[in-house]
Amino acid sequence: MAWLILAGAILAEVLATTALKLSDGFAHKGWTIVVVAGYIAAFVLLARALKLQMEVGTAYAVWAGAGTAVIAAIGVLFLGETINLAKVVGIALIIGGVMVLNLAGGAH
Repeated sequence: MAWLILAGAILAEVLATTALKLSDGFAHKGWTIVVVAGYIAAFVLLARALKLQMEVGTAYAVWAGAGTAVIAAIGVLFLGETINLAKVVGIALIIGGVMVLNLAGGAH
C-alpha cells in the first residue's frame, strides 16, 4: 500500500511541476492553483507513505528520481525542451541509483 501512495505522491508532484512551468511565474492564476494543490497533495501522500513504514531515504529517492525522469520526458515531449546524451545519461544514473536503493531493502 505504501508504494501505491508513493506513486500518487509522484503523480501529484509531476502535475504540480508541470503546472509550475505553465503558470508563467505565477501570472496565470489557474495554473498557480494547480501548483499549490499539487505540491500539497504530493507532500501529504509522501508523508502517508512514510507513516506506513517506508524508509525515508528510499521513499524520497524514488519520489524525486521518478519525478525527475517523468518531468524531463514531459519537457522534451510537450514543452519543446531539448534532449542530449548528457541528459539521458544523467537520468539513467538517477534511475540506477533509485534501483540500487530499492535492492538494498527500501521498504518493510
